[in-house]
Amino acid sequence: MKHHITTTVNGDEVEFLCDTDATLLDILRNDLDMTGTKEGCATGDCGACSVTIDGRLVCACLVLGVETAGKRIETIEGMAPRSADAKSDTLHPLQRKFLEHAALQCGICTPGFLVAAKSLLEKNPDPTETEVRYWLAGNLCRCTGYDKIVRAVMDAAAEMRAA
Repeated sequence: MKHHITTTVNGDEVEFLCDTDATLLDILRNDLDMTGTKEGCATGDCGACSVTIDGRLVCACLVLGVETAGKRIETIEGMAPRSADAKSDTLHPLQRKFLEHAALQCGICTPGFLVAAKSLLEKNPDPTETEVRYWLAGNLCRCTGYDKIVRAVMDAAAEMRAA
């Protein structure tokens, strides 16, 4: 049996049909064509599929699509500021700092790290390095190591506070 779900994704109301056992990750990638959220493990261990639901950081592979009715979901696709010019290449400060600090390589983990870091900075705009490392502990990277990622988050936090 398919369920009709209405929810908000990145500020836009969306509707979809889903099976009872379909994960939010499957819905985002396969039904809504939002492929920025990655599947790394399908068990909630790697953080590659991190999104926020009503402001709470979650792994999309552990949330059922039917649970999202009426919720506000934010994904990596909604991270950059919206502009009237759909072709604008404006990046969120975290995205820019990840590039500047070379805090990415293969890209599988990057969307999850960015969503998690944004969630942290919304709750705590002036985190210590220890707080950043703790907050991002649920996100795994096999390529870059974590120092560049932590430096990028710290640098973005400082820039955002100054703005």
